[in-house]
Amino acid sequence: MERLSNDEFAEMVFKRLKELALKCIPICDKLFNLTPSARNISRQLAKSSSSSAANYRAARRARSKNEFYSKLSIVIEELDETEFWLEFSLDAGYVSEIQVRNLIIEAQELLKILSKSRKTLNN
Repeated sequence: MERLSNDEFAEMVFKRLKELALKCIPICDKLFNLTPSARNISRQLAKSSSSSAANYRAARRARSKNEFYSKLSIVIEELDETEFWLEFSLDAGYVSEIQVRNLIIEAQELLKILSKSRKTLNN
């Protein structure tokens, strides 16, 4: 397997984060129209999924290593929250496993990638 340059890697991660956020939109729309509780989950999921992509974009424009680390930490936090809301909506019975399984797996994979990247920054 060919090793990606830093720019190619960053672009791949950004595309995956953005795609995850876009794929959460139909879930958010479905939740929004169910119950008041589901509507709250919808808002939380929409915010966290889009925030992970937006903050990663901002991290790529960081002016220093410390700023990049800080922004990357926010991305990881928001991505973890996205995974939580997807799991929570499943546990609450608002969505089926088929609807969210691949989104949860993608969030977990991205969390592993980004957590390792952040850990590398400390070395």
